[in-house]
Amino acid sequence: MNILLAEDDPNFGIVLRDYLELHDYTVTLCKDGCLGITAFRKGKFDLCILDVMMPEKDGFTLAKEIKKLNPDVPLIFLTAKAMKEDMLEGFRIGADDYITKPFDSEVLLYKIKAVLNRKSPSAPEQKEQTDFAIGQYKFQSSLRILSRSGSEEKLSPKEAELLKMLCQHLNDVLPREQALEQIWHEDTYFTARSMDVYIAKLRKYLKHDPSVEIINIHGRGYRLCVHNGVML
Repeated sequence: MNILLAEDDPNFGIVLRDYLELHDYTVTLCKDGCLGITAFRKGKFDLCILDVMMPEKDGFTLAKEIKKLNPDVPLIFLTAKAMKEDMLEGFRIGADDYITKPFDSEVLLYKIKAVLNRKSPSAPEQKEQTDFAIGQYKFQSSLRILSRSGSEEKLSPKEAELLKMLCQHLNDVLPREQALEQIWHEDTYFTARSMDVYIAKLRKYLKHDPSVEIINIHGRGYRLCVHNGVML
């Protein structure tokens, strides 16, 4: 993570820069706002830490210019005075946090992590597959409908869930214990026998297409096979 640190106190700025770099951040230190905006234009930063009171260009002015260039970059303000008006101004500009000097460097570190975690984009949620082609059949798991040549069969919740798991393991073994735990929530002799009954029902539903079969893999589970077929 790249951090722009604008701080006019050279000793404090160097100490803070070195502390952050010890924690695996890359820090560009600028001693005033003019140098800060120049550095921001040249680089790519994940976070800006800006001292409010600086010569040439103060932290609030610098923050406004930064936000014009990149409205999404997070900001943390540093200040030697805890004035309500200054804090409100900082948040109006778009501050993500505001820290009053002196402060515990470890607290700053946690605030930085919190801000970056809030700003980081979450991974896109992958849409679960709900429609399957099984030879001549189309299976809509969300509707629990198995159809073929214009005819439809409405499956029970357990039948649909079991067929969906078999489709997800197409031409591979669906472990018996996995299905029992997910659908029946326990792996016992009685639930295993119940699963065998549901497998028999699914075989009956799929019997009109000779390329489709559910095979019992002894001691392991079941395999839904589609010979010369594909699952879409």
